[in-house]
Amino acid sequence: MLWAVEQLKNMEEFKNIPEGTLRQKMSAIEAAIRGYTNNKFQNTKVRFESKSKENVLFSYKDNIKVGDTVEISQSISNNGLYVVTEIKDQNTYVDSQLSENEYNLVTKIEYPDDIKSGGISMLKWNLDNADKIGIASESLSRHSVTYFSMDKTNTASGYPISIMGFCKPYMRAKT
Repeated sequence: MLWAVEQLKNMEEFKNIPEGTLRQKMSAIEAAIRGYTNNKFQNTKVRFESKSKENVLFSYKDNIKVGDTVEISQSISNNGLYVVTEIKDQNTYVDSQLSENEYNLVTKIEYPDDIKSGGISMLKWNLDNADKIGIASESLSRHSVTYFSMDKTNTASGYPISIMGFCKPYMRAKT
């Protein structure tokens, strides 16, 4: 995950947001960034193969620590992102249930600092503006408000294109 929920809860603007809401929104933002850039942010030098059952990968790599995000691929049913919760007895424990599989390719995910910072900007925008989407103009008596227009020419992954500018250096061609 771009940011651990505990880290977000230490930031003033997110203190009153429920943990589940922050986790869900950051997960969606992470998916939006990965989809928009067509970049998985995999560190292929930190990779291992493993069997899996419940929430355990029966192997580990020295360069992976608690709190890191890993991506499982080439698995029959476990493909996706997971957060490492514990490393014990040469096993790696993750935050979600895994199907029992003989083979999983596990790769460490590393996001640059500007991607992490951009994710925070996206979260702030989402919390401040999600209820205003679809309203281009609003007038009540002598009070008039015009919101950002959300159409395909000025949005990307549901966010204003100006907010997504931090993704440009990480864009990869779609194959």
